[in-house]
Amino acid sequence: MSSSTPAIPAPPTPEVAAMEAELAERRAHLSSTIDELVTRLSPKEIVRREVESVRIRIAQSTRTPDGEIRSELVAAVLGATAVVLLGAGLLRRNRS
Repeated sequence: MSSSTPAIPAPPTPEVAAMEAELAERRAHLSSTIDELVTRLSPKEIVRREVESVRIRIAQSTRTPDGEIRSELVAAVLGATAVVLLGAGLLRRNRS
């Protein structure tokens, strides 16, 4: 027949305790990894990284290693922009 007193579990062996500790450590690591992935994949974070990347590329292409502005490149970009705007204005004028 059955006894009315509940069975008291035996204390965990060192191997079981070590496995439980390792499992807890892996859960914590997995949790932090998931949190990092969620942060990296959020739309705001993606946009922030892309904007920063564009800023860096623009700075690298418009400035010398000393930090001086590359006037020849800036002048070329401004000239090209002026030509495009002038062309768009002429096309618009001819259509009217």
